[in-house]
Amino acid sequence: MVTRLSHFFLRTLREDPADAEVTSHRLLVRAGYIRRQAPGVFAWLPLGLRVKARLETIIREEMAAAGAYEVHFPALLPREPYEASGRWEEYGDALFRLKDRKGADYLLAPTHEEVFTLLVKDLYSSYKDLPLTIYQIQDKYRDEARPRAGLLRGREFTMKDAYSFDYTDEGLDASYQAQRDAYERIFQRLGLEYVIVQADAGAMGGSRSEEFLHPTPVGEDTFVRSEGGYAANVEAFTTVAPDPIPFDGQPAPAIFDSPGTPTIQTLVDHANAVLDKPATGAWTAAHTLKNVVLALTHLDGTREVVVVGVPGDRDIDPKRAEVAFAPAEVEAATDEDFERHPLLVRGYIGPWSDTGPILGEESATGIRYFLDPRVVDGTSWITGANQHEKHVHSLVAGRDFTADGFVEVAAVREGDPAPDGSGPVTLARGMEIGHVFQLGRKYAEALGLKVLDENGKLVTVTMGSYGIGVTRILAIIAELFNDDRGLIWPESVAPFDVHVVATGKGAEAYDLAESVIGELEAAGLDVLFDDRPKASPGVKFGDAELIGVPRLLVVGRGAADGEVELWDRRSGERETVPAADAVARLTAR
Repeated sequence: MVTRLSHFFLRTLREDPADAEVTSHRLLVRAGYIRRQAPGVFAWLPLGLRVKARLETIIREEMAAAGAYEVHFPALLPREPYEASGRWEEYGDALFRLKDRKGADYLLAPTHEEVFTLLVKDLYSSYKDLPLTIYQIQDKYRDEARPRAGLLRGREFTMKDAYSFDYTDEGLDASYQAQRDAYERIFQRLGLEYVIVQADAGAMGGSRSEEFLHPTPVGEDTFVRSEGGYAANVEAFTTVAPDPIPFDGQPAPAIFDSPGTPTIQTLVDHANAVLDKPATGAWTAAHTLKNVVLALTHLDGTREVVVVGVPGDRDIDPKRAEVAFAPAEVEAATDEDFERHPLLVRGYIGPWSDTGPILGEESATGIRYFLDPRVVDGTSWITGANQHEKHVHSLVAGRDFTADGFVEVAAVREGDPAPDGSGPVTLARGMEIGHVFQLGRKYAEALGLKVLDENGKLVTVTMGSYGIGVTRILAIIAELFNDDRGLIWPESVAPFDVHVVATGKGAEAYDLAESVIGELEAAGLDVLFDDRPKASPGVKFGDAELIGVPRLLVVGRGAADGEVELWDRRSGERETVPAADAVARLTAR
């Protein structure tokens, strides 16, 4: 098929859009692939749709190879299935909610587990119908508080979501592996580097959860990996706790004056000035117990203040805190929170005082107290004494104070030991391009999906969920494959197979170009032909480089001699060859 630029719906831009934050956003808008409609919402233009369609074709081929069947659900869905699963409330402000003219509640689906489950419940009733994997490629909607980076984080985006249905755990394992393998093939065909990391399932629920991350500096996810093969999203990283230490012989806790020491650094400086030095030679932040006050907003709207004790040389990671206290929303305590809890002495908070425990299991404040896993029994700390300008030293965990539980909220650092013993970890940035979950029976139980097994007994179906961010992957490819002149698409997803550019004022170039594109079309290639008679060569070449079709055929000054130029945007090579040879080389691939 031949598409002629003289009639094509395309306008390229010479200037970058003012709101573009990353390269993919800038180039996709400038080259005429997408146009902004609202924050995080974009219109797809013909070029963009062609790339998106080619990407989706690869996904469909690999889904078919994995035994999955395609369906398509509406984006507008009723409230009831999501209320049954608990996610009408769990999603909070991220959910687009609306009412119809009769007052019935609807939502724009952020994901489709519930309706997939109900579809199978409606049609299948026997173990003989399973295993089953079905999928769709559909738009999703999430009211992101801060949509950013063009297509990388939007309010409307396209996903491939697949769901497997089995009646045994062994069947789920097999379905999960089939999808996981298909994902690897998809990303390999797209030429995308990826790392498979352990992940938190979040609001999706379930047990086994892995993310496919593409390492990139613009990624919004941080992940860790060790040379021994461990890899995890920081939200899923688990701390290696030290062994407990015997209490015997440890000194009793003692309160000391600490004026003007509301921060860890001022406390460490003061401790080195007034306390006997430790065996290590000097007090450091690692010897202190930092007590961070967080506010949790629960699904029912209630607000709860909690305190988390972490080693003073660690900061709180907001994403890890969100996972630790999910589904509650987490933020730092406000001035109003402190006013409601006057026993919390700002800057001098601790789990103990000389009049008895103040936080923890026997708390008189009613405030739950949590600890970092490193704060094991027998460890000794300098921390707040719950009195203005006073701290306590030699406070021993398990002997002098306890907690309501342990939470993983402290930031992960380079060099932390991997939980599987495979060595220290390093940190990197990545962008999620796929996620696979073993959902188990959460949604099947909530929605009553059962089948009869071999013995005629009703059993609850176990499910898997497998998502790929189609539009996000398109943006990542654009982020990766470009130069200072424009996009350079991989052949697998390029909008056209060949971009033919005719230049010159005479008829020779256009006549030869018509002959060439006729042969290319006959060979089954998709051709973009720049036949604009009034556009200058500079404009045509600028647009060709911006649009990013990797193979260009230029018909110009050599047309009278039957010669054309082949341009390879990937390597930058340019070669003059007879037109017949050029066609043979382009069609031989």
